[in-house]
Amino acid sequence: MPSVHAVTYSLLRHQGITTVFGNPGSNELPFLKGFPEDFRYVLGLHEGVVAGMADGYALASGRPAFINLHAAAGTGNAMGALTNAWYSHSPLVITAGQQARSMIGVESMLANVDAPQLPKPLVKWSYEPACPEDVPRALSQAIHSASLPPRGPVYVSIPHDDWDREAGDDAALVIEREIAHAGVPSFEQLERLAQRLNAAENPVLVLGPEVDARQANGLAVELAERLCLPVWVAPSASRCPFPNRHPCFRGVLPAAIAGITVHLEGHDLIVVVGAPVFRYHKYAPGRYLPEGAGLVHVTGDANEAARAPMGDALVGDVHATLEALLPRIEQSARAMPETLPRPAAAEDGEGRLAPANVFDTLDMLAPEDAIYVKESTSTVEIFWERVGMREPGSYFFPAAGGLGFGLPAALGVQLAQPRRQVIGVIGDGSASYAITALWSAAQYRIPAVLIILKNGTYGALRGFARHMKVDDAPGLDVPDIDFCALARGYGVEARLADTHEALVQALQEGFAMDLPLLIEVPTLPT
Repeated sequence: MPSVHAVTYSLLRHQGITTVFGNPGSNELPFLKGFPEDFRYVLGLHEGVVAGMADGYALASGRPAFINLHAAAGTGNAMGALTNAWYSHSPLVITAGQQARSMIGVESMLANVDAPQLPKPLVKWSYEPACPEDVPRALSQAIHSASLPPRGPVYVSIPHDDWDREAGDDAALVIEREIAHAGVPSFEQLERLAQRLNAAENPVLVLGPEVDARQANGLAVELAERLCLPVWVAPSASRCPFPNRHPCFRGVLPAAIAGITVHLEGHDLIVVVGAPVFRYHKYAPGRYLPEGAGLVHVTGDANEAARAPMGDALVGDVHATLEALLPRIEQSARAMPETLPRPAAAEDGEGRLAPANVFDTLDMLAPEDAIYVKESTSTVEIFWERVGMREPGSYFFPAAGGLGFGLPAALGVQLAQPRRQVIGVIGDGSASYAITALWSAAQYRIPAVLIILKNGTYGALRGFARHMKVDDAPGLDVPDIDFCALARGYGVEARLADTHEALVQALQEGFAMDLPLLIEVPTLPT
């Protein structure tokens, strides 16, 4: 009779999950025993890095990523990264080793007491099997739960003495299960939405990460062109759902109630597709909608639809909904929006580059299908204005704003998309949260180009301090970090680019390498 261990690896193999991201402890060793040759283990030196790499891998591949953490402490270390995974709907299958069953009740060391409660509310489902025979079924449920809409992380705690136990006569039945999601709105719902769009005098489209995640970018472009719509990207977007050089593209909405209302003023119908309504951040109260405007929300997440404070919602598969909607949309006689003008070059400082000029240089030299993993929150607007993104899956940003995403996620994305160049654009404050990811980059020869924008401060926090009139807060600066020295210490090649010429040379070198390269760029504050 097969063991729990054998059935589990067969299940993972059948589901196409052959990469394991982890940082092992004693509780995990029985799972890793006899690790199959057709599987790949990616070690991170901190569980936040492990989760970040898996997050990037899941987002870029569109497939569940498997994480193996160590008991309660390892789970706790990873939970900061799970804030981003939760809001980006990343399908992560997180397992954690539990103490032997007979040792849990006495709370021995490494016993994860009440393990399913620990990762909540940052997971869709959390479970500890009641008996060893239930482990394969539980992992099957975890994989399918993570993959079904709305996607998201799940968590399974597994006692380490379960792996060698017999799985039972019917355990193999879970291996070949397939679950398909079909969620298309009804004929009447589609007709109603089409009528509202066709009849609107001045509609506007707001797109979010679900459009990119479901590869519906092309359908969104067709809808915008047919109706001659201005297109905004939803605030705090973690993906790029629309090519930002297209004439219809207007920019990224601010993450503030009053700011969104101002930008959407004058539109009588706001159609939000694949994004929450809305992800606010900065406290700037005002009216949720402009005077006279209606809103329709198209989403695959019933919870996001239910919690919105305004508008009507249509819950279903975003790609299928757009595909079924397009034949019902009439060609508009409105003039197409004019392409936004390219902003002028900024002025560099002595030994420091303006972020705008860094992005212009990047846009000039990077491959057209480059993938950007962006975690420099004070330069979001500048980046979207200056760096062209044309292909689906070209941009990833921490969905919850939790720092430490950029470095490990860039590595995970590069592992998932080896044929495209991944470029991490990361602030110095953010990079410090996950600097040990550089070790994984070196050990696994992951050829991402990692650009550290070094301004010596938490730039976004400085902006909030100005907005909130807090002029005397301590702890806002992070001076005197030598990222080139840190990179070399972890085995990653590094270049200092404190002039335009040095940046050009470093980028050209990085794009030609088959190894990771870190580029430290001293920048002016924004």
